[in-house]
Amino acid sequence: MSELVIKNLHVSVEDTEILKGANLTMNTGEIHAVMGPNGAGKSTLAAAVMGHPAYKVTQGEVLLDGENLLELDVDERARAGMFLGVQYPSEIQGITNAEFIRTAINARRAKDEQINIMEFINKLDEKMEVLEMDQDMAERFLNEGFSGGEKKRNEILQLLMIEPTFAILDEIDSGLDIDALRVVAEGINAMRGENFGALIITHYQRLLNYIEPDFVHIIIDGKVVKTGDKELAKRLEAEGYKGIVEELGLDVEIDE
Repeated sequence: MSELVIKNLHVSVEDTEILKGANLTMNTGEIHAVMGPNGAGKSTLAAAVMGHPAYKVTQGEVLLDGENLLELDVDERARAGMFLGVQYPSEIQGITNAEFIRTAINARRAKDEQINIMEFINKLDEKMEVLEMDQDMAERFLNEGFSGGEKKRNEILQLLMIEPTFAILDEIDSGLDIDALRVVAEGINAMRGENFGALIITHYQRLLNYIEPDFVHIIIDGKVVKTGDKELAKRLEAEGYKGIVEELGLDVEIDE
């Protein structure tokens, strides 16, 4: 079992403090959902943990099995077992999907454990079938010309192929129709197990109808203010965030 601990994390963007002491602990074998109103700091949390240069950590730690990830470069965080599924995947010309994924897999392996081509092809075919992806997508340039739904499926394809220890999935459900949402959720559920944990950032209960979280965290004004189980997400769907704000006596205005 591995443990990811986000401890008293303060993060600023262009001298504006967004995260104001966020705390969250998760283990492999668990699925955590993070919800919150617009501007609360959800995407900032994801970007800071993975080392986006525009997000300045001013205080706190992010510990992966006791090692402070904030002291590592982005590629070192990925090699350590972290994965980020982004809201808006970039299009990259000149490198195919298959080349990108195989390189990412081998970057986490010792030289004598590199994935061979046949093992890679068989695994890629299997995972693309799970995600109902056309086989020719493997040889297209990374995300180039992909629809929004195809890009999100491609993020989950990378997740299934790379097999990280922890994945942070930032609004992986945004822009998906109901069929694509189901497929993406099935891909994430296929990773569930004692060697994997996920932190799913979402605005909507509908994703959690397909991926049942073990824990739901509410971020408001840069802090995790409440943690519960799946019923907390259902409450938010019915009541919104104002009820949470009133319950906790928070002095903040909510932009939902």
